[in-house]
Amino acid sequence: MKILLIVDDYLPHSTKVASKMMHDLALELQEQGHQIMVLSSNPELESTYSLKKVEGVNVLFFKSGKIKNVPKFRRAINETLLPYIAWKATKKYFEENTHEAIIYYSPTIFWGFLIGKLKRMWKAKSYLILRDIFPQWTVDSGLMIKNSPIYLYFKFFEQLNYRFADRIGVMSSANLDYLKSVRRNCDKFEVLHNWTSIKKAHSTNSIFRKQLGLGNKIIFFYGGNIGHAQNILSLISLAKRMNHIPNHHFLFVGNGDEVQLLLKQNLSNLTYLPPVDQETYFEMLQEADIGLFSLNPNHKTHNFPGKLLGYMQYSKPILGIVNKGNDLKDLINQHNAGFIFNYGEEEKFFEAAKCLANSTEQRKEFGLNSLKLLESQFSTAKAIDQILNHFN
Repeated sequence: MKILLIVDDYLPHSTKVASKMMHDLALELQEQGHQIMVLSSNPELESTYSLKKVEGVNVLFFKSGKIKNVPKFRRAINETLLPYIAWKATKKYFEENTHEAIIYYSPTIFWGFLIGKLKRMWKAKSYLILRDIFPQWTVDSGLMIKNSPIYLYFKFFEQLNYRFADRIGVMSSANLDYLKSVRRNCDKFEVLHNWTSIKKAHSTNSIFRKQLGLGNKIIFFYGGNIGHAQNILSLISLAKRMNHIPNHHFLFVGNGDEVQLLLKQNLSNLTYLPPVDQETYFEMLQEADIGLFSLNPNHKTHNFPGKLLGYMQYSKPILGIVNKGNDLKDLINQHNAGFIFNYGEEEKFFEAAKCLANSTEQRKEFGLNSLKLLESQFSTAKAIDQILNHFN
């Protein structure tokens, strides 16, 4: 089958989890005998579009405005223009190169126009991998007013995005339940868990520990987006409470709207580093001891942060704090893969952090359980079987 994958950011220049997930998907699909093309944006292109190979995968990049790490208004404009620029740049190419199926990733919410054009041209079916229920989470977080002009603007494109999908995969059962509570018709929605291709860890010489002067300290590692949706203040508060406890360190790697909060801290047990490439990121992660994450307590939707897949892949125990009702809590806790708490349980969060920092055996046990959970529920092959079932 000839399949087009669409994502707004892709390797090798991307550091986002979405690019890693879609690349794993492309590689596994090719391994199964399908013909794969990836369509993605690249603001750094000199030409209108460029066809390249990334680890054997054909990728058609089109030149776009910047949509990562730019002011919100500029990002909104550039994301809005993405599908129109993509269509103008690649229309002739896709007229000559038809595909039987389209798999596209959201965020961004703006792909609807492009998907509609391609479906009509090819008579193809489409599957939307929905990882972010936007703009709802911005309303929950107090960043946007419901039914305001800007909210209605984004809502229009969200519905257009859904309209052209024949099937939509959300990341958790709680998200599906939420959508059923606010939408009249959810027949095309289903649960599609995140995935990763499980690879053996590289050998390590503790390069980053030496560079950062961390020695044998227990590293609490946070990697990925550092924004409003992540509730970074909860993790900063934990670092503050543990600052008097020896032999541990908090390492944050990434970018986002809340980086300035980290930079304002004057804590001896906290280090912030800007984004790195995928290979460097996983080398850092391998040297860490505990995978850290948090989610905004006001969310009504229930995210499964992609960074958790990396933590699991490298056998790290997971420590996190989430919005109430998030099914991540039961998933991780019941499999003894770490400790997850609701917002408001900061004392338990603090005690669990101390427990993990002080127990080598517990870190090892929970880390092995973390990898087992990944292997049983979050493999790339399992995700592909589910997606392709709707094209056959």
